[in-house]
Amino acid sequence: MINFLNLEYFLAAAEELNFTKAARRLFISQQSLSNHILNMEKEFDVVLFNRTSPLTLTYAGQALKKRARQLLALKDETYRELADIKDFSIGKLTIGVSHTRGRVILPEILPIYREQFPNIDLCLVEGNSTELDQGLLHGDVDLIIGMLPFRVENVGTVPICEEEILLAVSDAVLERSFPGHASEIRAQLEGHTDLALLSHCPFLMINKGNRVRTLADEMFEDAQITPQIILETENIETVLALAIRGMGITFYPKMFISSHKDFNDKVRQHTAMNFYSLDSPKAHGTLGIGFYKDHYMSQAAREFIRIAKEVL
Repeated sequence: MINFLNLEYFLAAAEELNFTKAARRLFISQQSLSNHILNMEKEFDVVLFNRTSPLTLTYAGQALKKRARQLLALKDETYRELADIKDFSIGKLTIGVSHTRGRVILPEILPIYREQFPNIDLCLVEGNSTELDQGLLHGDVDLIIGMLPFRVENVGTVPICEEEILLAVSDAVLERSFPGHASEIRAQLEGHTDLALLSHCPFLMINKGNRVRTLADEMFEDAQITPQIILETENIETVLALAIRGMGITFYPKMFISSHKDFNDKVRQHTAMNFYSLDSPKAHGTLGIGFYKDHYMSQAAREFIRIAKEVL
């Protein structure tokens, strides 16, 4: 009879398509993994892998890969549900959040959560919006925090608070891009933030895959301009620091600004910094928590959502 351990071993091999890498990931020998796969093939009387280079899945292997993920996810959900029913005193909760947003939000939530539920094992997974969406889809995280809507199917959402993406523009950039007319441009931006007005200015952007970048690209498209992007990075704090130094214009969430204790000092040291509200409705959104609808939501996850709604 097939067991969960065999399914876990098969799924690792099916994902890696390399027995050596899969065995290393499972901390077992390659021979042991091969034996498990052979036993499964004998039990089902099918060939699961084409022993080619590189390794490929047969049609039967592809079907089992899909089922293995579903069965293993169902096993995990069953254990969590029964543990909740038995006694909500122990458990595990994995939260997915971007690096910067975690710095702003989690200090407001986790100390309270930890105080109320000290025996819940908290784990954090940090990444960009795309990575977190996929982590939720594949069951690697229980909840994700980000701007709505999440770009993945079958995700339930709980709105938490309003969020706004601002345009960060230093005086230095305006003076360099509009010599002799910087004050006029500032006045125009304060009344109407037209991205087309800044089409020939340098922009600093966070990498594609991040929600702020996705929204910025959509606003550029709506304004029918192709921005002059001089640098891209995964870290939005690096982008802001460079913008403060007058290297270019960028987009930055309003929520993050209030968390910078030394922000005003940085600005005074280097250059005057201006933050403008954008006219586009895409710059105004809602921060929320996402959960995968087809997965059991543990009591630990429900309590996290409750506290987040109370404090944010």
